[in-house]
Amino acid sequence: MPDITQTLLEILQTVQRPGDFHISGKQEIFAPNISVDGVGAIALPLLQAQAEQLIASAEQAPYGRGEQTLIDTEVRRTWQISPEKIQMSGRHWAGTLQAIVARCATGLGVQEPVVAELYKMLVYDTGGFFVGHRDTEKAPGMFATLVIVLPSIYTGGELLVRHQGREVCLDLSSQDASELAFAAFYADCWHEVRPVASGCRLTLIYNLIRQGKGALPRPPAYDDEIDRLAALLLQWTHDLDSAPGTRPQKLIYPLEHIYTPAEISFASLKNADAAIAAVLQQAALRADCELYLALVSISESGSAEATGYYQPRGYYNEPEPEGYEIYEVCERELSLSAWRAPDGSSPALLDLPFLETELCPPDSFTDAEPDEQEFFEATGNAGASFERSYRRAALVLWPKSGKLRVIAGAGLAISLPYLAAQTDSWQASGADLASARWQDAHLLATQIIKHWPASTPSLWRPTPGDASQFLACLCRLQDRASALRFLTEISAKGNFGAGDNAALSAATGLLPADETAEVIEKIIGQNSAQHEAGANLLYRVAVNLAEDAHLLSPAAKSLVTALPGDPARAPLPAPENGWRQRVAATPALIADLLSALYLIGSGDLGKEVVAQILTWPQTFPLDAAVLPAALELCERLPKAQGWLPIQNLNAACLAHLARRIAEPLDAPADFTRSGKISCQCAHCKQLAVFLIDGQREAWVFSAAEALRRHVEDSIRRDNCDLDTSTARHTRPYQLVCRKNQASYERRVVQRQKDLAAQLRLGG
Repeated sequence: MPDITQTLLEILQTVQRPGDFHISGKQEIFAPNISVDGVGAIALPLLQAQAEQLIASAEQAPYGRGEQTLIDTEVRRTWQISPEKIQMSGRHWAGTLQAIVARCATGLGVQEPVVAELYKMLVYDTGGFFVGHRDTEKAPGMFATLVIVLPSIYTGGELLVRHQGREVCLDLSSQDASELAFAAFYADCWHEVRPVASGCRLTLIYNLIRQGKGALPRPPAYDDEIDRLAALLLQWTHDLDSAPGTRPQKLIYPLEHIYTPAEISFASLKNADAAIAAVLQQAALRADCELYLALVSISESGSAEATGYYQPRGYYNEPEPEGYEIYEVCERELSLSAWRAPDGSSPALLDLPFLETELCPPDSFTDAEPDEQEFFEATGNAGASFERSYRRAALVLWPKSGKLRVIAGAGLAISLPYLAAQTDSWQASGADLASARWQDAHLLATQIIKHWPASTPSLWRPTPGDASQFLACLCRLQDRASALRFLTEISAKGNFGAGDNAALSAATGLLPADETAEVIEKIIGQNSAQHEAGANLLYRVAVNLAEDAHLLSPAAKSLVTALPGDPARAPLPAPENGWRQRVAATPALIADLLSALYLIGSGDLGKEVVAQILTWPQTFPLDAAVLPAALELCERLPKAQGWLPIQNLNAACLAHLARRIAEPLDAPADFTRSGKISCQCAHCKQLAVFLIDGQREAWVFSAAEALRRHVEDSIRRDNCDLDTSTARHTRPYQLVCRKNQASYERRVVQRQKDLAAQLRLGG
């Protein structure tokens, strides 16, 4: 297959004339003065009483059949008022009508001057309609019909327009007096007005007339180009589906005109851009592709060279700001943003990266002028540099079958919000699991798993991450297959962190109990170095499984086997994540693990865990980890206090508390304080002598700042019972040290805590 980007460009370059067979829109207005003979001034929005007056002064509208003009309410049921009975005035009306006609001429692809000639006022009351028909030429030079729907309150009455197999349904209702709706279409287009369900639809019908000689304008026709484009896109889709990666995943056609992010839309496209968009839209529809508008952004940075020169004396002439030239592009970012669909909606797509090979042509920006460019002078060891950017609106195409590959391949920052939006859409629709919306979300989830990034050695994630967002969507979708695949292919392969445990345990709720147990065993076994995260996950899932928690016994055994113990042992490797050093256990590890073992019913494993905890106090410090865990278990599982492993744990904690409570707790009788100072320099030795002296309350140390700071550091490091201050009335300054009762006060606080803990543990 030839280069698709070049072939697409060659076809689109033949599309020059803009326009379509129809155009519609709304126009802000200053309310015109409309008067009808026999009725008087018409209020807008139209009042029901005046609607009845208009009908009373109107006549039944006929329709044409060949050379005959007939009245048949089975074909046309509406009322007409001839133009000679209508007076239109107002300071702004002429300009408003001219603006509408200009928009219609552009939308229909007519470059010649066009005028609008009022043909009739039509009143469609409740039940009014006009079956499908084509207009006849009512005036020399007429080539199209303009319908202006005045502000009026009604429902129904949609306008259908059809041309060469294409059909649009236009709702032209407008109840705001400062706005009217309009539509124009070529005279040979088949069209109909659907029945008005309620209210009254008031319209002005104009003949659009070309001024000048020659053949009348015809709707733009690019049938051959559309056929060629459709065939090209079909072949492209087939190639991508059969051999992904052999062709560009998307096609990007930069537009000719400049559009800002605020104004970018299919409706605002100009001239050839509008024509190309219309042709591509039809071809994409036939080839089952999707077409969007987006903003192409290219950002470049790199090194630059100054264009200054050396004077004969060797003096370097400082260059002016413009005196630089680009030497090398070091970094380049390409993205698509500000997405718009043909229907005017904004897809839930963020900045999507793209490849240069996806541009049509790939060298679209090679000789383009940057929108912004800035040079920076050399500083220090860094040479001169530059930054520049390009922005251009573009049409973006991709096959519907490959859309999800594109989104998933763009990264989690793009794919996860899009999946969340799809999930929202499915839930809002109330559709079931067999619906097309659900299937799209499921297929995207499959692609996201396929493109999920590999884990890194630092991936411990104490807070929820991408996995939590993804699994939350799967739970809302009730996507059991994707949840199972993620847990086994991603979480169990090292991409696992404690912050995602809530989402992981919720996702296991989609699986049968036996399958859940098997998956959890794989996750814990493959992430054995993450003891705390594994214990928390085991506990959460055991709570969810309730009566089936015993199925988690193999996972529990795997976790207990990998528990840290002797700190002298070599560190355990974390599969696929490198080596991690052992650290002291936390209260959460002990509480979660014993809670899980209790719910699972693994008493033997529980006793083994408690024995290991009490054997290795360096790894499981009593005050920092074991005692807080025991207190947490009292609150979390009050009914489990009679369970032997928890009894053993509590007994060890109570013995530890009893020993400390039995220690004497008396306030210091004099000024004697602990003289243990780790530093043995001369100044710190003076400090130690002062501390053990029971007669001295204060000590003054006169020295330079560095020595005073050193002594203060020793006081803080060794928790000396001293308050310090600096006296600045002498030279050198003095460090004043006064003894306090901080150690005693700490023991008093600790005694209160110990007594409370003893009471809570049943001692």
